[in-house]
Amino acid sequence: MVAHVTTVAFHGIDTMPIDVQVQLTSGLPSFAVVGLPDKAVAESRERVRGALAAIGLALPPKRITVNLSPADVQKEGSHFDLPIALGMLVAMEAIPSDALDGYLALGELGLDGRIAPVAGVLPAAMAAIAMDKALICPAAQGGEAAWAGEMEIAAAPDLIALINHLNGSQMMAVPQPKLAPPPGELPDLADIKGQETAKRALEIAAAGGHNLLLMGPPGAGKSMLASRLPGILPPMSATEALEVSMIHSVAGLMIDSGLSHARPFRDPHHSSSTPALVGGGQRAKPGEVSLAHNGVLFLDELPEFQRGALESLRQPLETGRAVVARVNAHVTYPARVQLIAAMNPCRCGHLDDPDLACSRAPRCALDYQAKISGPLFDRIDLSIDVPAVRASDLSRPPPAEGSKEVAARVAAARAIQTARFASLPEAQRPRTNAMADGKILEDIATPDAEGRKLLTDAADRLKLSARGYHRVLRVARTLADLDNSPTLRRLHIAEALSYRRVQVRG
Repeated sequence: MVAHVTTVAFHGIDTMPIDVQVQLTSGLPSFAVVGLPDKAVAESRERVRGALAAIGLALPPKRITVNLSPADVQKEGSHFDLPIALGMLVAMEAIPSDALDGYLALGELGLDGRIAPVAGVLPAAMAAIAMDKALICPAAQGGEAAWAGEMEIAAAPDLIALINHLNGSQMMAVPQPKLAPPPGELPDLADIKGQETAKRALEIAAAGGHNLLLMGPPGAGKSMLASRLPGILPPMSATEALEVSMIHSVAGLMIDSGLSHARPFRDPHHSSSTPALVGGGQRAKPGEVSLAHNGVLFLDELPEFQRGALESLRQPLETGRAVVARVNAHVTYPARVQLIAAMNPCRCGHLDDPDLACSRAPRCALDYQAKISGPLFDRIDLSIDVPAVRASDLSRPPPAEGSKEVAARVAAARAIQTARFASLPEAQRPRTNAMADGKILEDIATPDAEGRKLLTDAADRLKLSARGYHRVLRVARTLADLDNSPTLRRLHIAEALSYRRVQVRG
């Protein structure tokens, strides 16, 4: 007899059904796992052996063969432990042969029989619903799996409890969808004194989902401004939260938490490699640009990042997808992010202060800023200079307007955008002005006669690329939404153009 248990292999956030086949035959005692297992899957033999011994069962003195079908697909991860153990229990007649027919199982086994959390439970639960199956998963992740929809979930703490549940002698509690704890009090814009222009740019970026570059000397408040962005962004919709949770689940970031409606805010160190930013590695894991999907990717000290790592962000910023191509894997992760970058104008950071600037100014500034390529600059919608804060500004009382007031205006602008795009098919529907493209952009961002003339003249003088031209229109549309204006006027085009950085070449 061959026992069959269904599980999944992960291909990005997508899943592939895997049939775990267990067979006991006569011959010298052995335990083999075949079907392209990686090291973690091959080591499951010892974890399964120890877990069965912990509940009082010894492996029979037979030839044990475990086949993971289809055999030509690479199998990775420790979540194969539980389906292999369940197949062994069926083959040993410890549980009925038909007990697992309607289940999809995944989980890691401890040597004491406990079922430990694994990555990818939420995508696996979605796959189980698509296959019209119930799900067996670790008890700690039942709340995560419950977000997939209406389905039977057996969230087992250990192997004994699961066996009793399958035999009908003990029923486990039905898990409820679990929410991550609220992020707590976020930094407030009212903490920042001065920098009114930068605050305005931050509000525009939040309202339209635009990319933003902050350039200024050390201590001007660039990182403080970026850290206040989550406090003015609206929470994610249910669809957005599910997309983000799928990515975080595959990356193993939801093991001890539940679904969150707070937008991701990722701030990798400037020493991060290309695989860390875009994704990759031996298992083609998601990178920072995908972990920040539907949220913010903050790159501080932008020119200090490796040139290749920054250039690898160009495609995800334009398409909203990160494609990880390896010899044994070709995986696509969602990567629709809002890029917020900060940098000094030169290596010493004091270009505009003759008393502090180095003797190589302005040559050092040209060399330093040249580390950022023109195509990457072209993908940034808003670029502003953040000057040093004067002592007189620091001694003033806190500003009357904080994150709460700005967030209300941002939410109103986002509501206008949601209503504007609601009639479009879901597959073509942008979520923010920054995502509008093609005919949709032409329909929503047609300036009046004066605005069109200003934009045409400025595009010729500033040598704007087609991408830069369209990004100016998107920012202008957001400015009009903040003004609750259905018409794109000249003043909106003028302000949008003022945020467009022209790369200086030496």
